[in-house]
Amino acid sequence: MLTNGSIGRAAQPASTATPDIGGGGSVNWVQRGLIYGALLFFTLLFTVPFLWLLSNSLKNAANAFNRDWLPNPIAWDNYVRIFEEVPLLLMGRNSLIVAVLGVLAVLLSSSMIAFGLARLHFPGRNWFFLAVLGTMMLPGAVTMVPVYLIWKQAGLVNTLYPLWLGNLFGSSFYIFMLRQFFLSLPQEVIDAGRVDGASYYRIFAQLMLPLVRPALLSVAIFEFQAKWNDFMGPLIYIQNPDLRTLPLGLQTFVQHLGYGQFRWELLFAASVLVTLPMMLLFAVAQKQFIEGIATTGIKG
Repeated sequence: MLTNGSIGRAAQPASTATPDIGGGGSVNWVQRGLIYGALLFFTLLFTVPFLWLLSNSLKNAANAFNRDWLPNPIAWDNYVRIFEEVPLLLMGRNSLIVAVLGVLAVLLSSSMIAFGLARLHFPGRNWFFLAVLGTMMLPGAVTMVPVYLIWKQAGLVNTLYPLWLGNLFGSSFYIFMLRQFFLSLPQEVIDAGRVDGASYYRIFAQLMLPLVRPALLSVAIFEFQAKWNDFMGPLIYIQNPDLRTLPLGLQTFVQHLGYGQFRWELLFAASVLVTLPMMLLFAVAQKQFIEGIATTGIKG
């Protein structure tokens, strides 16, 4: 005769009563071990150049290129002398101005153009989008001379304006990426805003932009890195030593400091200092980017 307890046990799923046969747990641990091992290997592989740079930045001139990974003795004064012999703070200020203004300009222009191409219906919209994509096919060398002549006619050569002001016209790659994000958002968001009497500008600023925060953050990181590491632009437009950015300033440092005798240990120290802001930016923005991905959508 079956009791209530036996009936309850018989009704349980077979998966809960059957033990795990075949070592599935050990297989999962092996897979995790292989994945973590591969991640650790590639992490070390990609960090070796920076570790080599950091090691050589702490060596004196006589041991700058020896094979020892641990400097002996440790030349901490390299990081002091680089500020004494090179206007690193001035060049860093110029790079920061160009990078921040360039990011703000490209975020404003590219997001507005992408929103218009994604959500506003007007004749020839697809042709406009194809024209934007067509600009991606033009090599930078083709437009270099015409763009320089435009800035020269405007009287802005040898200023910082050509390095960031052009971002107000948008970037075809960022426009394409942001347009795809805008298209992935539900149309009900715009319809609800229109029912409440909101203009398209208010819908764009208060409803759509918060929903595409991951894409905006990605654009900001990419553009900040591009402006921070830009060498060709300052080389073309900047002649005033007080307006040199970090990449151009370090190149000038390599050519002239020491009158032909390269101070490699100081160059390594300066390279570490130039690299650190991008590493810190990535470390901070990575968490925000992941949180933005996880919380993207309509919030109640």
